[in-house]
Amino acid sequence: MWPPLAHGATYALPTDGSTLIGRLQVVIPDGRSTLLDIARHYDLGYDEITAANPGVSIWLPGAGRRIVVPTEFVLPPRPWTGIVINIPQRRLYYFPRRKANEPATVVTFPLGISRPGWSTPLGETRITAKYKDPSWWVPKSIQEEHRQQGDANFPTYFPPGPGNPMGMLALQTGFAQIYVHGTNRPWGVGMRVSHGCLHLYPENAAYLFPHVPVGTPVRIIDEPVLVGMRGGALYLSVSEPVEGYPGDKDSMLIRALDALVQYKARHKGAVPKIDWRRVREVVEARQILPVPVSVGSPDLQRALAGIRPQPYRYAPYGIDANDAAPPTSVR
Repeated sequence: MWPPLAHGATYALPTDGSTLIGRLQVVIPDGRSTLLDIARHYDLGYDEITAANPGVSIWLPGAGRRIVVPTEFVLPPRPWTGIVINIPQRRLYYFPRRKANEPATVVTFPLGISRPGWSTPLGETRITAKYKDPSWWVPKSIQEEHRQQGDANFPTYFPPGPGNPMGMLALQTGFAQIYVHGTNRPWGVGMRVSHGCLHLYPENAAYLFPHVPVGTPVRIIDEPVLVGMRGGALYLSVSEPVEGYPGDKDSMLIRALDALVQYKARHKGAVPKIDWRRVREVVEARQILPVPVSVGSPDLQRALAGIRPQPYRYAPYGIDANDAAPPTSVR
């Protein structure tokens, strides 16, 4: 039996001025699942689950071990409309139109992003078309890359189906040859695996496809440092900068200081005193988990130690889930 879809990818947007969603979780697996199984169940990518659990084996995390599930996120900078993709965070946010008498929500999923040399364009565009069961004629530039790597028999055409690298569902953007789509290698979500497109788990593509209309605005940003507020505390999240984007060689500490100063300027009187020593620690650790950096706030390890762990007893996805078809339970 497939693990059921974790319905934690949809969150109510804060109404109190906060800019964080979700909560950190801790689970204790029964020994059957890999870190990648746990990540996929909770709509997390490879980078997120491994960064949250340093030193833990990807393939044998161990029965009875506390595994941090980093399902807490600092929202991207406003405006919160349409789709916002933050490249270094390797995450997509979809802000559906608010329905009457219902709270505003955000849906967020992890992404596989571009490999070095194939950077996804930054800026604003729209969803221009949607394709079910797409075929894929491989561009000559990608064919040449495979030839140079010794793969002379790489196909020039992939028909529709679970073996198609485009996945079984694709959203086309206004940027040339840039799609948000599923993938036939879902375990690569959270890694640098694409030639510019953004890769989703097949089940997440299956969710977005019917919900995102053609014409939806798309904004692609490069924000490795995110600052947010919750409950009167200031939070900082730092992702590794992605090579090929402006500022990728700049000091991350300077970028964090600039982000904090700008945040304080925009929220005059509402930002508590900052613990600059902790800011430095978060930056040096490239800590993607949102960490409170207000003076007197608890440190991350103390916060994690206070989370009551929950058992994780779901069956592994297995090798059969490593294609473009969504698991049976979410088709």
